[in-house]
Amino acid sequence: MTEASIIAIKMPKWGLSMSEGKVGDWLVEVGKEINIGDEILEVETDKIASSVEATDGGVLRRQLGQFDEVLPVGGLLGVMADSSVSDGDIDAFIEEFQANFVPEESGEDGDAGNAYAKINIGGRDIRYVQQGDGEQNVVLIHGFGGDIDNWLFNLGDLSAKATVYALDLPGHGQSSKEVGDGSLETLAQCVVDFMDELDITKAHLVGHSMGGAIAQQIAIDHPDRVASLGLICSAGLGDEINQDYIDGFTHANSRREVKPHLQKLFADESLVTRQIIDDILKYKRLDGVEQALQTIGTAHFAGGKQQSVSADQTATLNIPVLAISGEADQIIPAAHTENAPQSIETKVIDGAGHMVQMEAAGEVNKMLIELIQRGSG
Repeated sequence: MTEASIIAIKMPKWGLSMSEGKVGDWLVEVGKEINIGDEILEVETDKIASSVEATDGGVLRRQLGQFDEVLPVGGLLGVMADSSVSDGDIDAFIEEFQANFVPEESGEDGDAGNAYAKINIGGRDIRYVQQGDGEQNVVLIHGFGGDIDNWLFNLGDLSAKATVYALDLPGHGQSSKEVGDGSLETLAQCVVDFMDELDITKAHLVGHSMGGAIAQQIAIDHPDRVASLGLICSAGLGDEINQDYIDGFTHANSRREVKPHLQKLFADESLVTRQIIDDILKYKRLDGVEQALQTIGTAHFAGGKQQSVSADQTATLNIPVLAISGEADQIIPAAHTENAPQSIETKVIDGAGHMVQMEAAGEVNKMLIELIQRGSG
C-alpha cells in the first residue's frame, strides 16, 4: 500500500492571514464515496464560514476534526482512501502525519513570501498581494466596496497554476482613498499602471462586478496586454443595477444598517458572519471612504443604471472571454450573462448569488483555470 493511495483532508488556507479554523458539521458520513467538488465539512474562520470541497475523490475513512475543534492550517481533518486500504494502513498514515506535522509560521499579514505589499502609483498607495510563480500572470480586480479578501477562496487554486496578483482599488481596502473622478477610465488606468509598475506586460484579467467592467475596459483599450477575460457577476454586460444596494452600502455606518445590504450579496445569508460585518464597518469608518464610494457610485451607477455597457465591444475581442453569474444574484441580474453576445462563453451557477466566486469557489476556480489555459497559447 503506497502513501499516495491515502488522501489527507487538511484544514484549508483561505487568505493570507488565516492561521487556523474551527471545525463545523461534517456533511459526509464515514464510508461514503466522495467525488471531486463535493462539500465535505464546514469550517469557520475569523473572516467567513464556508465548506471544504474535495480536491480528490475517494471513500471517507476517518473524521478526525471534531465539532468546534480549532485546528491550524494544514492540520488533519480527515482521511480518504479506497475501501481496499486496510484500517491498519489508515492508522499508520494518521500516526505518521500527526508525528511530522508542523504548523506553518505566519506573520501579522500571513506567509513571509506571500505577504501584503504596497506600491505608490501616481501618488496613491495601492495594497496588493502576489502568490504563485507560474509563467502566466493573473490579475484579480474586485468590485464596488470590495477588497482583496473577496478572493479568499480563489487565490490558492489559481496560484497553483499561475502567478496571481490581487489589488485593492483606490477608495477600497487599505489603498489610498483618493479616487479622482472615480470613473471607469480612471480605475482602469490605475490597474494598467499597477501592471506597469510590476512589469506585468500581459495578464489574464478576472474581474468581479464593477471589476468586470474595469477588466473589459482595459482589454478594449489595451488588447495587447490581456490574454483572457474572466467576468464574474460582471458589470458592463447590461444596464440594470440594484441601486438600493449601491446607495445603502455607501451610506451605512452601523451594524443594523449594513447587515441587510451585505446579505443581498449571498444566496446563503448565513455566510454574512459577525466578523464580515465588523470588517466592513472598520473599513467604512476610515477617513474618506464614504466620499470615495459616493464618487465611484455616481460615476458608474447614476440614476439606477450602469453608465457603461461594453458587451458588444468585448464580444469583438480576439481572446477567450468567460462570463460567470450566480442565478440568485440580487445586485446584477444573471440575465446579463445569459444574454451576452454569442462569442462570450457563459455560465450561470444555481444556488449562488453575487459573490459566486465565494459561494461556488471550486466550480468557479476550475472554469477560470481552464480559461487561463485556453488563453495561454
